Amino acid sequence: MEKQGFVRFNYDLSFATMQERKVIEIGCGEWGFRNLPMREHFEIARDFDFKWLEFGIGGDQTGRLSEFPESDEIAEFKALNEEFGIATPFCCIENDFTLADENDHLEVLEKSKKQIQAAADCGAKQVRLFAGFTPVEKVNSEIWDRMIKAFWDADQLCEGLELTIAIETHGGITFDEDESAHHFNSVSTDPESLTRLMEQLPPRVGFNYDPGNIKAVRPEDKNCCLEFINDRINYCHLKDWTRKGEGWVAVAIGDDDLDYGPLFENMKYDGVCLIEYEPLHDSRDGIRRSLDYLQRIEEESQVLKFQR
Repeated sequence: MEKQGFVRFNYDLSFATMQERKVIEIGCGEWGFRNLPMREHFEIARDFDFKWLEFGIGGDQTGRLSEFPESDEIAEFKALNEEFGIATPFCCIENDFTLADENDHLEVLEKSKKQIQAAADCGAKQVRLFAGFTPVEKVNSEIWDRMIKAFWDADQLCEGLELTIAIETHGGITFDEDESAHHFNSVSTDPESLTRLMEQLPPRVGFNYDPGNIKAVRPEDKNCCLEFINDRINYCHLKDWTRKGEGWVAVAIGDDDLDYGPLFENMKYDGVCLIEYEPLHDSRDGIRRSLDYLQRIEEESQVLKFQR
């Protein structure tokens, strides 16, 4: 709820006090644009004055570059950067390093490496990967060790390409007939597994902190596992989920009860946070609602400031 009277106080803050605020850069995530041609991603980002835009490779989505983009496709993408003056250092790649079959695992790893190279060719500086979507209780020691080795292998490639990896906090998902989502713990949403990952991953590998995804698995955890990975967050998605029947549907930040204010205040990460509005039918309105929510947080806070 917006606190009346507190807004005026914040607008009257002195310049010195404003200088002390924690400034958080806001950019635009790509998943909600997955059915839109790439050019429209840039047009929407421009209309909201975003300077930072996420893009994706593979996954058979209209709004992403192809599975293995050729040089002409990459050149066309980079031309959009120049035309719109919008940076795209963040690249999303689809993978699962927790597959039970070793041959399937190795195939995914090799594909991921090729796509990491393509991301670098596109000018990316970070690649968002997943740990995997196997239920955490089914990840045995053999699967775990393969997963850890895969990240060491991928990180070695990334280091040579001047890229860093961010593992998204993302549980596994099944869907009901009404398209509501049921989330279950994966290794990247389970606190014990996150602690093990922090200990065993290459030191350059961080986490794409998505509090909304953790809420959907662990709705009672108001800290959304922040205390477990705060030292290694190097990427951030902003969204929420709301109940639909027994499941969840993705919504804008501010549409449900996930309180981002304390998370922003306590998060050590000081890079760009990306609004990831997932529904397809009202992308612009969802982004606008997200920005309005951030404005409300800023007006009610004495320590936060958001800028695009």
